[in-house]
Amino acid sequence: MRPECTEGAGGGGLLVPMAWMYAEYIADELLRTGRLMPPTTLEYRAGRDALALTIFLSDSPSDGPRVAARMEEWRSLTAHGTSWREWVCGRLDGLTAAAFEAGTGSPDPDLELAGAAWRWLEETELLAPDLDGVAPAGGREAFRAAEQEGPQVWTPAWQLGLPLGHLAIHLF
Repeated sequence: MRPECTEGAGGGGLLVPMAWMYAEYIADELLRTGRLMPPTTLEYRAGRDALALTIFLSDSPSDGPRVAARMEEWRSLTAHGTSWREWVCGRLDGLTAAAFEAGTGSPDPDLELAGAAWRWLEETELLAPDLDGVAPAGGREAFRAAEQEGPQVWTPAWQLGLPLGHLAIHLF
């Protein structure tokens, strides 16, 4: 796990989740630069959290000049058809097990925030266009009506956030 900063010179200070905060910052900057949607929406939060998880769970820290080099890795991890969900679950499980084995006695704040973001992405469902929906019967008029409103389905937030994060990487 990445080293943590503590307040004060003596031990026992408050652990600051710098790695998670940095991942969130990078994700937020990528999404804001892409201007894909307003930052006040749940869809934006889903994109930010999915992208922050991808950045945080990548093997090496994403600092300074190496961010540009890491973009290709993040792009491939978030691409359509990848097993991103399984990758996230596997990485979180592995980091949790490693933290438990280390037996530091205090929970890792980065890992706690990453876990909270993942739980939100998994448990929150957002109403989204049904991209797998079939075109309606009834000719051109019915298709235009469906195109305006379109069929919508409830989907886990990560399924909306992941393509949003992927697109933001491409637009950067």
